[in-house]
Amino acid sequence: MKKIIFTDKAPTPIGPYNQAVAFGNTLFTSGQIALDPKTGELVLDDIETETKQVMENMKAVLEEAGMTFENVIKTSIFIMDMNNFARINTVYGSYFDEKTAPARETVQVAGLPKNVNVEISMIAMK
Repeated sequence: MKKIIFTDKAPTPIGPYNQAVAFGNTLFTSGQIALDPKTGELVLDDIETETKQVMENMKAVLEEAGMTFENVIKTSIFIMDMNNFARINTVYGSYFDEKTAPARETVQVAGLPKNVNVEISMIAMK
């Protein structure tokens, strides 16, 4: 049976979806963008700050589900400009142990919600 995961420490969904859904031992997160959960404002100072906010939002969702980044088995990163890949990857990589990092794909897209530069979703297991 599925369980809806919600925390006020991550942005409230801006559409008909939930922050995450747990099914058995598996957690499926929705994509997170750089919305500050306290203000509802986008954090777009630079690509590193934007990516950090995305990862902090994801951290809050994982924690609400009783998990950490160590539980993540797969990530999907959507970016507007592949030229930002190295800068995004540096911030993203700081949240994982390289030896046990999850599988991942990074895809350049034509557009993202609220015209952000990066969106990340994850699958995690207990």
